[in-house]
Amino acid sequence: MQLIKNATIVNEGRTFIGSVLIEGERIKTVFEENETIEIGKSFTEIDATGLLLIPGLIDDQVHFRDPGLTHKGDLFTESRAAVAGGVTSFMDMPNTRPQATTIEILEEKYALAAEKSLANYSFLMGVTNDNIDELKKVDARTVAGVKMFMGSSTGNMLVDNELTLNRVFAEVPMLIVTHCEDETTIQKNIAHYKALLGEEIPIEYHPLIRSAEACYKSSAHAVELATKYNSRLHVFHLSTEKEMSLFKNDKPLKEKRITAEVCVHYLWFSDVDYAEYGNRIKWNPAIKTESDRQALIDAVNNNLIDVVATDHAPHLWSEKEGSCLKAASGGPMVQHSLVAMLQMVKQGIFSLEKVVEKMCHATAELFRIEDRGFIRPGYYADLVLVDLNRPWTVSQDNILYKCGWSPFEGTKFDASVLQTWVNGKVVYDNGEFDETVRGKRLLFNI
Repeated sequence: MQLIKNATIVNEGRTFIGSVLIEGERIKTVFEENETIEIGKSFTEIDATGLLLIPGLIDDQVHFRDPGLTHKGDLFTESRAAVAGGVTSFMDMPNTRPQATTIEILEEKYALAAEKSLANYSFLMGVTNDNIDELKKVDARTVAGVKMFMGSSTGNMLVDNELTLNRVFAEVPMLIVTHCEDETTIQKNIAHYKALLGEEIPIEYHPLIRSAEACYKSSAHAVELATKYNSRLHVFHLSTEKEMSLFKNDKPLKEKRITAEVCVHYLWFSDVDYAEYGNRIKWNPAIKTESDRQALIDAVNNNLIDVVATDHAPHLWSEKEGSCLKAASGGPMVQHSLVAMLQMVKQGIFSLEKVVEKMCHATAELFRIEDRGFIRPGYYADLVLVDLNRPWTVSQDNILYKCGWSPFEGTKFDASVLQTWVNGKVVYDNGEFDETVRGKRLLFNI
């Protein structure tokens, strides 16, 4: 047994001094300061006085690049970076090589994760214009949901057939997760700026090409279809103020049929940062205006947005070079998502309780993950111990991503992740890893 003693625990909207007893893979007891409890058996004691203890983060959107794109990252390297950042569970996207658009390929990815991942894992099944019969066979108990690109994507994963869209929302009983950008609008904008500027369009035009209009039009269509068929819809990586009008905060998360996610980079950066960071902050959807950033922050705080995640998408730096239309979109984030959000707590933007709600509790509730996302007796001991007053600066020497770079290089964070537990085992401890630890496949209550 392990006893994490005298920690400042942030859990279920409360912050209090307490201790957590771990037995095997699970939390046995949580008790507050001044409570007396008989432990009985021998145990290892961790003195967490003055330190923050939170549930392990659950990141609902990552691209760990395994299989087929492992020159950028893989399930071992990126899960290693994740646990160093306090992320104990993740959901990986289907646009790998081969694309996870059949159950057979999906299960091959699960087998890879069982061999390689230090964190707990799930994989989303990819939607195409012609695989709806396969989607309907997916086991909702063991798979997080189905992922649909209602906008630009790789291979045949752009779902632009209206009949297919209606069938997916009408017939697939699982959670439908969407990337929403309207391809027609994007192509029109590309043609306009090519005519104006030629082929070498500067990065500052990225949010004008992948515009707020493109995002809103596609998100509105997804919400319209989900409303029509009473589907469960979760819209990924929202980036605009206008899209916030599509979502509601009029009921508890467990009762919502339509939910929303934002990623850390949309809360941290705005279009004024392209001049300094250039392609380092090129994502799809694009990072947009300061007004959009402020609206997204407000939406997190007032619960229009339900989940904060990363869209961790590593590329080699050589792939990020070039003009707006040539540089790859996406960047690595899982090692730094928690400390970035905690920095925003220090800035007065979010509360500690809100960060834990949106990065731990809400993801577990929304996806109906079994026994994770909270510090509760009987739940898996996925835990993170943080020192809020141990500053460090992101540099080449401490970046753990396989791609070797971060949009946060040179940024000073005041908080440090000290220890991370996955299923009761310390997988990360002050810069050291237990690389024998393997996460578990997430299960979902249906």
